[in-house]
This record gives sequence, structure tokens and C-alpha cells, in this order.
Amino acid sequence: MNDIEIVLSSGVRLAAPLAFAALGEYVAERAGCLNISVEAMMLGAAFASVAAASATGSATLGLAAGVAAGALIALVHGTLSHRARVNPFVVGLALNTLVLGLTSYLIASSDFASHQVTQVSVPVLRDLPVLGPPLAVERWPVYLLLGLVPLTWWLVSRSRWGLELRSVGENPEAADVTGIHVNRRRRQAMLWCGVMAGLGGAHLAVGEVGSFSQNMTAGRGYIVIAAVIFGAWRLGRTLLGCALFGLADALRLALPALGVTLNSQLLAAAPYLLALVAMLVFVASSRQPRALGQPFERGSS
Repeated sequence: MNDIEIVLSSGVRLAAPLAFAALGEYVAERAGCLNISVEAMMLGAAFASVAAASATGSATLGLAAGVAAGALIALVHGTLSHRARVNPFVVGLALNTLVLGLTSYLIASSDFASHQVTQVSVPVLRDLPVLGPPLAVERWPVYLLLGLVPLTWWLVSRSRWGLELRSVGENPEAADVTGIHVNRRRRQAMLWCGVMAGLGGAHLAVGEVGSFSQNMTAGRGYIVIAAVIFGAWRLGRTLLGCALFGLADALRLALPALGVTLNSQLLAAAPYLLALVAMLVFVASSRQPRALGQPFERGSS
């Protein structure tokens, strides 16, 4: 592959975990849940996937374990936020800190065998110039996006469940009057977020890397939140944001190899600077769900 194809291929690999998690965060935020524990979901899933793959010898089972770990963290967050009425931001920060500390301790005392899911090469498509190799030669979980993206769009935009979900994110009091269980819908949205973020973290670990390292996600969960804001709470633009952030990260890794000399600290910070700029530029011109981040308690209004 030439230099452009190498950068694009790296961009696809780095954007895929973000895209999986963004599918979940998009649904959660449309329901009014600003879920900052997506970082914990991805990191916990990455560790669980590597541990399960090492124990079973199967990267596919590791991927499934990662999804389960993400869902478990989502259940904890949903239960504490919507049943125990704990501040969701405090819950998110606590989960992020807990999972970071727990995985750091466990990886220091563990020795896992390396396993990766298989790579798939799509005939004909792989022979296309420039875009062929980056899109047609990838680890197989990447191609799950081809089904999950339209499924997520349909769930939110066309299904009755999605209509209720959006009403909960816009006006939970009115939704409650019509008989919709607001916090149940929000917990369901959080669970979807946990499954998708778990898939993203697991794919990062057993799909792209094949191992786990301390703080492996390195703030990718926060970039996912920035991507949803960048996308103005629209699915297509959210995924475009993931692609841009993934490409920025790929350029950070590729520029030194291509002979371009830049400050290493600046290169390391580039994806996060892009996320910050995107939030500053687009948040003012975007209309977020009206009840985003607002807890709901029946009879409190």
C-alpha cells in the first residue's frame, strides 16, 4: 500500500471503536442521558475481552465478554442514576475512576495470551484504488457497522420505541403523562450504549491490538461524547466526527514514519485538541435534546 492508503487504513481501524461507542452514546443522549461513563464501558470491555480470550483461546468469545462487560457497567450506571437517584455525572466519574484503577491493578498482576479476531478481505472491493485496501481488508467486527448503523437509525427514527425514546429526551414530563416510563426508557438507552461501547472497547483490544495495556482507551470515551456533539445529535454527522477523529489519530502516528517532524507532545494531543475545537465550534449552533442531562422524578415538576 502507498502512504495515503496506509494512513486511510489506520484511520479506519482507529475510527471503528469510536463508531461503535458513538452508536450507543447517540442513543443514550437522544434519551436525555449524558453518559460520561462510556470511557469506563470501553476500558472495562477491553480488559474483559482480553481476559476471556486468554482463558478460552477464542477471540470471538473475548469479544462477547467485552460486550457483556460494557452492558454490566451500563446496568450499574442506570440503576444508580435512575433507581437510586444518584447524580449521573458523579456516577459516571466514579465508574471511570473505578474501572481505570481496577484494570490497572489486574493487568499488573496478570499475564494474558494474545488473541485477535480474523481479518477479512472482500473480493473485488479490495482491488479498488486508494479506498479499496482500507475498506476491504479489515478485522471482521468492523463490518458489523454495516448492519448496526442502519439498525440504530431505524430504532431511533422509525420505531415506536425510538419515538418514545426521543420524547423522553425532549420533554420527559409530557412523555410521563402519556404513560411512557421515562426512567425505564433511559435505562434501556443506557443498556444499548453499554453494549455498543463494550463492542467498541472489545474490538480495540481483541480486534486491532490483540492485548491489553494500562488505560488502553486513553480518553476515547470522551472523544465519543465530543463526536456526538460535533454531529449535532444526528447519526450521520456523529459518525463523520468519529471518522475525522480517527483520521487525526492516524496522522499522529503516521507523520513521524513519513519523515514529517513535529513536536511529539503536540502530535499526541492533536486528536483531543480537535475534539475540543469541534465541541466549541458546533455546540453553540446545535440544538441538543432539551432534557439532556436532566434527571426525572415523577411528581417533581
